[in-house]
Amino acid sequence: MFGSSQRVAFYIGNYPVMKYGITMGAAIAVSFFVLIKIKRRFYSEINEERIIDLSFWLIICGIIGARFWYVILNIKYFYKNMLEIFMIHHGGISVQGAIIGGIIGGLIYVKKHNLPFLKTADLYSYVLPIGQAIGRWGNFFNSEAFGFPCDLPWKLFIPIESRPLEYRNYEFFHPAFLYESILDLVIFILLFYIFRRLFNKADGAIFFTYLILYSVVRIFTEGIRIDSVMNIGNMPIAMIISIIFIIGGVIGLKKIYSKS
Repeated sequence: MFGSSQRVAFYIGNYPVMKYGITMGAAIAVSFFVLIKIKRRFYSEINEERIIDLSFWLIICGIIGARFWYVILNIKYFYKNMLEIFMIHHGGISVQGAIIGGIIGGLIYVKKHNLPFLKTADLYSYVLPIGQAIGRWGNFFNSEAFGFPCDLPWKLFIPIESRPLEYRNYEFFHPAFLYESILDLVIFILLFYIFRRLFNKADGAIFFTYLILYSVVRIFTEGIRIDSVMNIGNMPIAMIISIIFIIGGVIGLKKIYSKS
């Protein structure tokens, strides 16, 4: 059993530094470190200064996309609490929104600077699962991304104020965030140690495979979660977006190999 009831790591004066924010910062830092290592070893033909510059651009676009998508999915709440739209340090971002924001920002950047989009997307696709694996622990500190009640040895305690109304009488839940974190690391291992060799000469294949694998993982975890942000009918919207990503990934792979 585990759980976190304290969101604040420490204070700088009267300003609280949130564990969520520290986790996001760690996810970005580790991902960037691994990105440069992979770039120097396997993508030496891509200008490193451009990759460093692009990385900062993608972080900004990813954060904007992640927050924008989360706000859209919670528009009723944020319509009544407009100032909280900018309080991202309190939590509330969407991984899928970050992916969409990053793709849009990346397309703009590579077109402007004449970089190969698919090859560059492949490079970043290796490190995205690492960042997501670390970043999911921000949900732990915020008591988010949990599943149905359970009594397993790894059960997660959720404070009563974070529980859905119909589950107020339950204390322990599936740690859906942990499942996704572990599976994200599995995605990295598959991409780097297996698919990198299989798709050695197929630019874009790693990127499209990442979209498929991550979306399959997300469908699995969304099937467990009971705190999904928005449902359409009985299906979480994150699951619907995952299906769209899978279709896009399959189409992308087909186009790559139809040309070879």
